[in-house]
Amino acid sequence: MAHVSAAERRPQLIKAAIDLMTREGVAAGSTRAIAAELGVAQATVHYTFGTKEDLYRAVIQQVTRGLIAQVEQAAPTDASFEDTVVTLSEALWRTVLDQPEAHQLLTELSMFALRTPPLKDALHSHYSEVLAVTTKLISEAAGRTGHQLAQPAETIARFFLAGFDGLTMQHLSLPDEEAERACLRALVSAVLAMA
Repeated sequence: MAHVSAAERRPQLIKAAIDLMTREGVAAGSTRAIAAELGVAQATVHYTFGTKEDLYRAVIQQVTRGLIAQVEQAAPTDASFEDTVVTLSEALWRTVLDQPEAHQLLTELSMFALRTPPLKDALHSHYSEVLAVTTKLISEAAGRTGHQLAQPAETIARFFLAGFDGLTMQHLSLPDEEAERACLRALVSAVLAMA
């Protein structure tokens, strides 16, 4: 068998970990199981990442960046502030509806990270990145449209994300499309009133 460099193996292992943990949960994500998912020796995981926590950190980053990229691509360049907030909120909600497994995996990894000291920095980075991107999108929309924000963009972003996280958990636990749509509209209205 030909040698595969760690740089080439890294994305393969991340994908294998995501596939396995999406299907079976974070608890099933041992280095042995992830290696088996890809069909490589367990030592390959350790050689490539060092520790299971380093692999989990890479999984959190990969899933987070994938979801962020989808929302950023939906950002309008010529809409009003209000329409931009609505469009971005709907784009983010679409990721929940289209990829609930990605949001469930991030939720599970977040809870796991809270109790795993080597992963707390990954959880901090995840939330910091999501907050920074949300703050940036709000600031850019306000700047582009001349909208004077009534609160700091970061405060508005934190408020939105807190509500959105709750709505996402409700969708994962007790889905009700009609109620979720109404709650999302109410959340967006509250964000707009705050802004």
